[in-house]
Formats: sequence, structure tokens, C-alpha cells
Amino acid sequence: MNKGILSFHHVSFSYAPSAELIEDLNLAVDEGQFICLLGANGSGKSTILKLGSGIYTPSKGSITLWNKPLRDYRGKDKAKLLSYLPQVLDLGVPFRVRELVEMGRYPYADVPPVVGVADALRMVGLESKENSLVNTLSGGERRRAFIAMTLLQGAGVLLLDEPLANLDIKYQLELIRLLRNIKNVTVVMALHDINMAFEFDTVILVKKGRVLGVGTPREMVTEETLEEAFEVSLAIKRIGPQAFISYKAE
Repeated sequence: MNKGILSFHHVSFSYAPSAELIEDLNLAVDEGQFICLLGANGSGKSTILKLGSGIYTPSKGSITLWNKPLRDYRGKDKAKLLSYLPQVLDLGVPFRVRELVEMGRYPYADVPPVVGVADALRMVGLESKENSLVNTLSGGERRRAFIAMTLLQGAGVLLLDEPLANLDIKYQLELIRLLRNIKNVTVVMALHDINMAFEFDTVILVKKGRVLGVGTPREMVTEETLEEAFEVSLAIKRIGPQAFISYKAE
């Protein structure tokens, strides 16, 4: 993964001068990939996504989007190509669901996006909630409303930080399969739920700001790699295409 539409070139970043979290990161995301960024809490997944979205600026190295420095894009131009959904959402916004979703049209001015508001609401199962105030929704419904806004934005690269949080298993699977079926869209989703990693084509395993490995779920989700990444002994039992993960007995 040394070339791609979103590429990190020897990227380093730290929140404090003496505590470098991301060090010499080289990573490339290719068009149409469906990627899980997997690691324990505090492993650097969110920081990598914030760097990739342009929220954070590398202290060293560079990031390119479609072979152009990420820092050179202006707001709306970048928003047409790349969309970022943070882990912590502003859940106090005084809008109705439909109004929130319509904000995804921001980059397009008078040009209609490919996905309409009604389509986005249907995709996330919120058709009946379009006139509800966002702050009256459940945690899972609020997250789905923000995801609908992201879908309306129509960017070719989606960076999603723990989007499955507060969703029950039904909507977790539906969201993953929805995103997988959107054509010509690259998805990078940060997760710490190991079992969900098997729904992706590619897993990037992260620990303490560095990439431990990149490969298919079967290649990357093994007892050895999980013990290294999560610092806990886990057992994997495979039955056909399914994998079941549990703690190893002492």
C-alpha cells in the first residue's frame, strides 16, 4: 500500500513535544477499498483519521489526496472529495433530522448531490424521523442521522471514527453493508470491535501510532496479532467463513 488516493508519507505527529504518538507513518488508501482501522482504545486510530481529514497537521512528513498536498485544498473542494465523521458528535444541534442531513449539500451550492435527502434517510432507516429534533433521538439514531449527512455529501473517501458506537447489532451490520455497496467510494472505518473486522476487505492493525500490518481479516486477525495489538490473549475459533473470538482460559 505505497500508492493511493489518500497517502501518508513519513508522517509524524504529537500532542506534546516530548510524546510523539504517530511516528514515520507510511500508508496509502486506494480507490474503492473497504478498510477497517483496527486497534485498542488509544492506539492512534482517531489521530490517523484526523490527520487524513486535515483537522491535524503533521509535525513531519506530508499527506496527499489525489496526488495533491492535502493542505492545498480549500474547504468545499476538499469536502467534495473527502468526508470525515468524528467519534464524538455535537448532539446538541437545534435542528430537525432532515435539516441536519441537508447540511451535507454544503460543498455543492446549487448543484444537487448524487444521493438525495430522502435516499440518505432511507439508507440509514430514519425516514419516519425526518421531522424529529436531533436532540430527541436515541444515541444510535443520532449517529445514523450524522451518517446520512455524510452520505449526502457524496465524497469519494469516507473517514469514519467508530461510527458503530451506540448502534445495536442490526444497524451495525446494515450500516457496514450499506457502505460496502456504495460504488466508487473508499471507506476507512476505525473500530475496536474485533468481530466486526471480518466484514471488511482489508484490515490495518494499529498499535501506539504505528501500523503493525495490513492484509485481509484472515491474515491480520490471528491470535498472535491480536495479542500484540490488544495486549490480551484471545482465542479464535473458525466455523466456515465465521470467526468467533473469546478470551483464552488461563
